[in-house]
Amino acid sequence: MLIGSIEAGGTKFVCAVGDEDYRVKDQITFPTTTPEETLKKAVDYFKQFEIDALGVASFGPIEIRKHSPKSGYITTTPKPGWKNVNVLGYLREELNVPMSWTTDVNGSAYGEYIMSTLSNEKIDSLVYYTVGTGVGGGAVINGDLLGEAGHPEMGHTYVKRHPDDLEFEGICPYHGDCLEGLVAGPTFEARLGKKGETVPLTDPVWDIMAYYLAQAVIQTTLIIRPDKIVFGGSVANETLLEKVRQQVDELLDDYVELPPLDKYITRPLIKNNGSATLGNFALGLNQLQE
Repeated sequence: MLIGSIEAGGTKFVCAVGDEDYRVKDQITFPTTTPEETLKKAVDYFKQFEIDALGVASFGPIEIRKHSPKSGYITTTPKPGWKNVNVLGYLREELNVPMSWTTDVNGSAYGEYIMSTLSNEKIDSLVYYTVGTGVGGGAVINGDLLGEAGHPEMGHTYVKRHPDDLEFEGICPYHGDCLEGLVAGPTFEARLGKKGETVPLTDPVWDIMAYYLAQAVIQTTLIIRPDKIVFGGSVANETLLEKVRQQVDELLDDYVELPPLDKYITRPLIKNNGSATLGNFALGLNQLQE
């Protein structure tokens, strides 16, 4: 049995083929250009294999409601050329196999949930945040992805401003200083005039970022009460996460009981940004079993 995976990112597509044990058999990466060119490359790749199902995790916003006329579409994305594109419809017409459809961060959340269970962690729920070019979050509760009326948009919640960051307006084109507008990768250049990878980990900006991410952890903790919160993405290094843990400890002030914070707030178990690929394999397999 072969399952296909598409991690459809705004910068690149990662397509892979794996088996029912989630082992990658083949993989290809190519830039995200126009919808026509990019989706054709994905279809041509999978036509080399006899896949039984396909899992697709896409940048968004996307329409996940199956009864909606735009089910399977990328909807109001700011990415040029991709607004209102019927991604799933095109793939179904060309490949004709059962398909799952969710956000890129939901795919990663599901991959980390599956890997946690395979690693004998006794968890029933997990929240995954990606902090990179943008900020997104996905949640798995008792094996199901959270969200019926639409997928979560955890990157666009509002947080209390850090007292040393009050002049920064934020970069979100919709909300300004929402979570994404304050901690996404491009905020380094907006604040400091330089790329994030060149900013020393001793710079005070990392404490400001940790303050905002700690609030996201606390919001998620108090609303969902997950067993684990995972941070992926290019910004979420271990030094930043240690600062987040310290801020969570201070801000939450023992209001609720949590596991040890180094076990509760973690980096992904799956290396090399493979969380969404494994999640897509698992979600694709679920389509065969429904």
